[in-house]
Amino acid sequence: MKNFDTNHILHPYAPSIPSSDMQLVKSARGVYLELENTEKVIDGMSSWWSVIHGYNVPELNRAAQEQLSKMSHVMFGGLTHEPAIRLAQTLLSITDESLEHIFFSDSGSVSVEVALKMAFQYYSSQNIPNKTKILAFRNGYHGDTLGAMSVCDPVTGMHTAFEGVLHKNIFAEAPVCMFGEEWDEKYISDFKSKLQEHHREIAAVILEPVVQGAGGMRIYSPIFVKRVAELCREYDVLFILDEIATGFGRTGKLFAYEYAGIAPDILCIGKALTGGYMSLAATLASKKVMQGVEANGNVLMHGPTFMANPLACAVANASLELLLSSPWQERISKIQTQLASELSRCKELGIVKEVRTLGAIGVVELHEDVDLGWMTPEFLKRGVWVRPFLRLVYIMPPYVIEERELSHLTNAIYEVIEAFEKR
Repeated sequence: MKNFDTNHILHPYAPSIPSSDMQLVKSARGVYLELENTEKVIDGMSSWWSVIHGYNVPELNRAAQEQLSKMSHVMFGGLTHEPAIRLAQTLLSITDESLEHIFFSDSGSVSVEVALKMAFQYYSSQNIPNKTKILAFRNGYHGDTLGAMSVCDPVTGMHTAFEGVLHKNIFAEAPVCMFGEEWDEKYISDFKSKLQEHHREIAAVILEPVVQGAGGMRIYSPIFVKRVAELCREYDVLFILDEIATGFGRTGKLFAYEYAGIAPDILCIGKALTGGYMSLAATLASKKVMQGVEANGNVLMHGPTFMANPLACAVANASLELLLSSPWQERISKIQTQLASELSRCKELGIVKEVRTLGAIGVVELHEDVDLGWMTPEFLKRGVWVRPFLRLVYIMPPYVIEERELSHLTNAIYEVIEAFEKR
């Protein structure tokens, strides 16, 4: 079976014939993946940050089974259904009150595409044709579809192969002020100068609040987010926040923008929305945005086949109910305290540049790129699944992880990095 996979199935950011041995997962429960050899390993990645409740959750299983007995899918054009309505009610109730409209899509990248289209249509519908650019940030990452790629860092964003075909946008320097660091207005100077110079052609600014994810797992000051929001208002530019990775408690707040005390014009969410059970995302917008989009009789021009898929919406409802009724803040606080304490000893290693933590995010940045082909089996030997990239060894575990399981993960990180340094 694995031989067929190796010869025919493409995997993320990998050659068609993978250079490293692929692991076959037989089942998963709690925070454990069961591999083909019956070995169980702790998943430190939450399957790319989405499986916040762990695997094989009875409440989510039940929600999926009950919805399957009714309908798994129905088109959203001209029709609606109770799971989507319930989900929209919950999402609009837990986000800022200025966000009044919601567009369901089938992946985080598509939610970004929808946000960009909202921004462009907002101005074009009002006969303001010159606002055709997006101001984004270095080290930012927003997805792999064409529009999303155009607002990822053009150098470190993994999309240089498409540079010649992407829409040309404007990029400001990445935030450099650390979380908790004393604020200096110089930190916003590059962004401010680019906004001042180009605001007449900029439709929107897009930003991952407080944590830049796949562009480098960089954790920065919420004051930066606040100042960006203030400057967007000053220069009549829409403000898009990408909370696909940070939403639903990952940073210690339900949404990371809460640290800054601001609200976006458009908000993108996904990943943990269904507890990692299936792909579902959403783009939330203010009344101001939708009134602008629909000026002069226009409508938002987007409509995925699986928009507001009932099965995904039903599971998302169960996931949100499970999250909001749980002591998630206490759990995240304990995880952060343990990560900060136990990963700190990695600083003793000469190969380690920096250790940073926030909420259920732990990052060890090295002075050199990791060797994925070497590190993956080393982590598996220690009973954990960790997937490093660039110079980063990081974990984003499920919120239900127990103290001893998290210690197992952090110990493995120290041991593997120590062994990597001594190679």
